[in-house]
Amino acid sequence: MQRSRGFRSKTRQLLQKKPRSRGLSPITRGFQTFENGEKVNIVIDPSIHKGMPHSRFQGLTGVVIGSRGSAYEVSVNVGGKTKTVVSRPEHLVRAVQ
Repeated sequence: MQRSRGFRSKTRQLLQKKPRSRGLSPITRGFQTFENGEKVNIVIDPSIHKGMPHSRFQGLTGVVIGSRGSAYEVSVNVGGKTKTVVSRPEHLVRAVQ
């Protein structure tokens, strides 16, 4: 039988919370707003599945280029190419300038 290669494959360690931060995150993280041109870090919150970007973008920094519904479009450079990641605000953190 062929093994599964789903959306969250090989993320057992990558998308793991520290023991003291287990459970749901604060609700205010979902109410964050970002402006176009603002730098953000993609930090995936594994307790919230909706609007989660792919695990290959975990830890990368990008620029907000627009919004799509309640989510944001983030432009990220990956391997010399520019990718557009659609993510909800729970998985984004403002980058320190």
